[in-house]
Amino acid sequence: MMKTAAAVLSLMLFAPLAMADELSPANTAWILTSTALVLFMTIPGLSLFYAGLVRVKNVLSVLMQCFAITCMVSIIWLVVGYSLAFSEGNAFVGGFSNVMMAGIQEDTLSGDIPESVFAMFQLTFAIITPALIVGGFAERMRFSAMLLFSALWVIIVYAPVTHWVWGGGWLDERGLLDFAGGTVVHVTAGVAALTAAVMMGKRRGFPATPMPPHNMTMTITGAGMLWVGWFGFNAGSALAANGDAGMAMLVTHISAATGAFTWMIIEWIRYGKPSALGAVTGMVAGLGTITPASGFVGPGGALVIGFLAGFICFNATMFLKQKLNIDDSLDVFPVHGVGGALGTILAGIFASASLGVFSGQGDGLPMGEQVVVQLTGVFATGIYTAIITFILLKVIDIVIGLRVNEEEETEGLDINQHNERGYDL
Repeated sequence: MMKTAAAVLSLMLFAPLAMADELSPANTAWILTSTALVLFMTIPGLSLFYAGLVRVKNVLSVLMQCFAITCMVSIIWLVVGYSLAFSEGNAFVGGFSNVMMAGIQEDTLSGDIPESVFAMFQLTFAIITPALIVGGFAERMRFSAMLLFSALWVIIVYAPVTHWVWGGGWLDERGLLDFAGGTVVHVTAGVAALTAAVMMGKRRGFPATPMPPHNMTMTITGAGMLWVGWFGFNAGSALAANGDAGMAMLVTHISAATGAFTWMIIEWIRYGKPSALGAVTGMVAGLGTITPASGFVGPGGALVIGFLAGFICFNATMFLKQKLNIDDSLDVFPVHGVGGALGTILAGIFASASLGVFSGQGDGLPMGEQVVVQLTGVFATGIYTAIITFILLKVIDIVIGLRVNEEEETEGLDINQHNERGYDL
């Protein structure tokens, strides 16, 4: 009897340890689904969202840029990107042990999911980040320059920053809270887009010539795809089909809805009518802002984050265009850069367990210390991104030239860069 009891006790104690190295079919199925959702965010979601916002003569160029980035970054991730981001290295960047994804087999695990699934899931993040930057220089960069810049940027900016935050690097060691990419995706993309917009200058005719979206139906369709795909982006970052994923999905939806509604009401008050463009832009602001906090906050915190996203990102957009007169074509920095930074900082506040109905998980550093870590993460990723982006753009401009000439810009990038039209009716 004693031997039986001892055996049962032994199984109870050591079963979780044994199962930790076993594949979880449920978690694997969820991350496979999330991977498809995040890729769906870029093509077709972001592609349609951006394409509808530009003028008719440039619609195909934006679709082509997002599609080409998807293909090119996938190859880079296989060859060296994944290794630099997630293999064992130093505090700054990973090593080369996973070049060409060496060592990844059908039965190789990352936690309790196949490492192939983890690598593919992370690839979708690496794809959408440079695709977001396209909105900063839309309608004026050469296709060849865009490809070269995106390739170098993924290797020199995205992969190291990913390692800092998620790959065991120095920000990971300091305890930065970034559940799904506030710094890794949104701060880097926003700062890079702003840097490109400033360096390349305004589009011909901006701001005197009106440049309204050519197809809001396309934009709203893409926005809906982004909203749905973002559930994979945030809830998938739990890397498990569990309560963390469920809460991340819930708070993501609340923040998106609140951000959209807040932006819409601000426009209604200020301009007398709410716009569809404002509603979908507020939605993206709410999604980007909740992203770093989605695994750490509760529904009450998400409500506040969504409201602040709509209010602050709206005013950031107006300030950038009207006060600073910077032509960030599709508002990448005020929506993604400002939203990502804001959400990263707010994660340090609303993760606290001492905020009553607004509390989050509360299992990290004390609030004050955590906010300092969050600020460090925002400034470090922002400054590094700005410096490297500036250098890359300068070098590319010298070597092949960044911008199309005035005649080509007037004609539109669809014809002079691809010899095709977006519409032929």
